[in-house]
Amino acid sequence: MTTATVTRSGTHLAVLVVLGLTHLLNDLMQSLIPAAYPILKESAQLDFVQIGMITMTFQIAGSLLQPVVGTITDRHPAPYSPVVGMMFTLSGLVSLSMAESYAMILVSVALIGIGSSIFHPEATRMARYAAGGRQGLAQGIFQVGGQAGGALGPVFAALVIVPWGQPSLAWFAVTALMAMMLLTWIGSRQRAISAEFAASRARAAKAGAARHHAPTTIAVGLVVLTCLMFAKNAYNESFRSFYTFYLMERFGLSIPSAQMMLFIFLVAAAVGVLVGGILGDRIGRQRIIWISVLGPLPLTLILPHVDLFWTGVLTIMINLIMASAFASILIYAMDLLPNRIGLIGGLFYGLNFGLGGIAAAILGVLAERYGVETVYQICAFLPLAGLLAWFLPRLEPAGS
Repeated sequence: MTTATVTRSGTHLAVLVVLGLTHLLNDLMQSLIPAAYPILKESAQLDFVQIGMITMTFQIAGSLLQPVVGTITDRHPAPYSPVVGMMFTLSGLVSLSMAESYAMILVSVALIGIGSSIFHPEATRMARYAAGGRQGLAQGIFQVGGQAGGALGPVFAALVIVPWGQPSLAWFAVTALMAMMLLTWIGSRQRAISAEFAASRARAAKAGAARHHAPTTIAVGLVVLTCLMFAKNAYNESFRSFYTFYLMERFGLSIPSAQMMLFIFLVAAAVGVLVGGILGDRIGRQRIIWISVLGPLPLTLILPHVDLFWTGVLTIMINLIMASAFASILIYAMDLLPNRIGLIGGLFYGLNFGLGGIAAAILGVLAERYGVETVYQICAFLPLAGLLAWFLPRLEPAGS
């Protein structure tokens, strides 16, 4: 441990930055799936229902294993398990680049989803351990990497996949290999940092600072957070899966132009998660959750009725605000169950995948039956779910 990598608050910034970079690479590979939808839709003659089912398959595969992996690693830490996850992602990417049938596409995206389900729980634990007294900053850095990776997907789709076609997906296997090398380095650091974290927790317990919550408090908190996550993810999936089609249908944009608009949306998310994490350390998790979920409501109601310029402006504003929620939701859940970091990481990243996948399938059916524009008119009311934040149990401020 050196002073160059550890701040006075015990925050291991070098480790957090590398974790953020691996999250960027992981989510970049994930984001190639929805970014390639226009290409896959044309090459495999897919309809919107099938597009929604591809997303659901990917998201469900990425969600089911995460709580299981998290529970296992809570009891038996596995610092190199994210490397194994990257192997699944690599195989899924190569398979998707050669997929000629709808069934093969489903198998390929499932492999990528499994890779993410193995990556997130242990990476989340390491971010928690390396955070020191700045949990919001740590989760912000970790998640901004993921959001940035997600934002780069449409860019690579516009610059690489559109001109070079579906086989170019295999080129991104290099990205998986880079992530595996970085994760191997992080795994080598985990024992020392986890020991430091355990010593800090022991000191807090000895001083009486450790808190335990009643089962009812934990249950109510987790149920409310789950509902908020569903509303947030349903709105986000309307963009990730259908925004390019919305722009092409309503404004007549080309595929590359629509992909660049999606990139702007996802960049706003990257900024939002970092800002939300930092502000959560300062003004509290519950305030951030309130603002981020309910706050965008006026903007989402206006969005379906404006021109292309204002669509872009509102898209940025909505996602800046809405994306700020996730770090606070995750840390709030960890504060409810501080001894089950792997489970919480797996559960809430799993919820991100699973609830997003269910929402994508529902929205795919609505888009096919009523049109993509109607989907955005319906989704405009989803931020009303932010009112549920009223029922979140009030936790004492914590440095954790």
